[in-house]
Amino acid sequence: MKRWRPLLVLGTAQFLMVLDTSVMNVSISRLVEDFDTEVTAIQAVITLYTLVMAAFMITGGKLGDAFGRRRTFAAGLVVYGIGSAVTSLAPSLWVLALGWSVVEGLGATLVLPALAALVAGAYRDRDRSVAYGVIGGLAGAGIAVGPLLGGWVTTYLTWRLVFAGEVVLVVAMLCVVRWIPDVPAESRTALDRVGVVLSAAGLAAVVLGVLQSSSWGWLKPRNPPFTVLGFSPALFLVAAGGILLWLFGAWERRREAHGRQPLVRLSLLRIPPLKSGLTMLLCQNLVLLGLFFVIPLYLQVVQGLNAFQTGLRLLPVSVTMLVSAMTGPLLARVAAPRTVVRCGLLVLFAASLWLLATIKPRLDNLSFGLAMAVLGLGMGLLASQLGNVVQSSVGEQERSETGGLQYTAQNLGSSLGTALIGSLLIGALVSAFTTQIEKNPKVSDAARHQAGIAMEAGVSFVGTDQVRAGAERAALPPSEVDAIVDSYATAQLDALRAAVLAAGAVTLAAFPFTRHLPARRPARKAGA
Repeated sequence: MKRWRPLLVLGTAQFLMVLDTSVMNVSISRLVEDFDTEVTAIQAVITLYTLVMAAFMITGGKLGDAFGRRRTFAAGLVVYGIGSAVTSLAPSLWVLALGWSVVEGLGATLVLPALAALVAGAYRDRDRSVAYGVIGGLAGAGIAVGPLLGGWVTTYLTWRLVFAGEVVLVVAMLCVVRWIPDVPAESRTALDRVGVVLSAAGLAAVVLGVLQSSSWGWLKPRNPPFTVLGFSPALFLVAAGGILLWLFGAWERRREAHGRQPLVRLSLLRIPPLKSGLTMLLCQNLVLLGLFFVIPLYLQVVQGLNAFQTGLRLLPVSVTMLVSAMTGPLLARVAAPRTVVRCGLLVLFAASLWLLATIKPRLDNLSFGLAMAVLGLGMGLLASQLGNVVQSSVGEQERSETGGLQYTAQNLGSSLGTALIGSLLIGALVSAFTTQIEKNPKVSDAARHQAGIAMEAGVSFVGTDQVRAGAERAALPPSEVDAIVDSYATAQLDALRAAVLAAGAVTLAAFPFTRHLPARRPARKAGA
């Protein structure tokens, strides 16, 4: 039907924006090989992509207000397409980071806030709820179909073709962008440049500190480029980011008090449903992207699966997330948003416990597939409600600004998910491996000492074959080599379980923040 043509374009854009991260996650092993680097370097590239989006999403929303949402949406697609072209041709890791993390990330900061406002402008009432359900479902589909599509292309062709295909898709969307009814520009005001710098620097420092804690250590320095009073700089970097964000808040309040246009009106955050919705979006993406960083490592590094085989095992998430995310209008007839979101959190927690039980030396495909299906169900329940809750919490004039906040929360959650869960994974690996070799009687003191030196130099999540090769290069006896490899294999599983458990804990910690979500079903119009 003609009225759904705008949703076709906007939904395709949403799918495209989240496809990249899932493709990168499933292609980690190939990227490490192609660029002759380590897992932690690819983790940094993935984190940088979502960090760029989190840092500049509010700015992108402001540009949409000033220049018109459809025009900004189209400009963002152009920037995104250029980034995809650069990524597809990247000869080195830094060019990959430039094209994907920076250029594509900046394109997304123009597309996504405008997208949220354009959906709200194109649809009303129940149609809007349907539209946000579809958008949420396609976001989930992009996250989970990405591994299947990217896995097949990566395994049998090259991951570069995914990004070349994105260029074609961007051109197609630009050809039909006029299907979307425009939301007119507001009166232009000077952009709050100080606010942009403070918010971007603050968010960057927090996420970078969390990310680097895996290699620098939190307090005891492991291998940092410098120390602060004898301690690792990671915690100090997080604290500096917190101070910058506090200064950002003070600066924004000062501008608002003096009648000047702030980068973001912090008064919006005093709207209880909006604040709860943004917090839940952050938690949802923290859990999802954290798990989608950890699970491919389990499947590829521990189980030895290729990218396509990994994508197949992640497919159940796509199916159940898409279906449950699109049930928003149906659920609205029988339950309030708060109830649906709380059910989603409980389902997510159950899925994390199930995943915890499936992390074994030998993969149980049936149990793992069912756990992934339950994970998708929980994520879909949240996606079916949160976008509509956030946008429905404000008036028409605040749509784009709220869209910036919405996608800032999502991408900050994604950044922290990859950085925090990845950091916990490496920290748990170091702790578990140290414990294992300490209590293994087959490992000599000399071998323990050598292992300690190696860990101080930096740790990455690698396969047991690489650990065996390193132990053999150290000229250890075969019995000690086997003992160290066995200890490392056990430590790998323990670390993966710790990371999944941490993701599950986030779902429980999010529960108190649902208190201000709407507790009543949306009112139905007469005759609806």
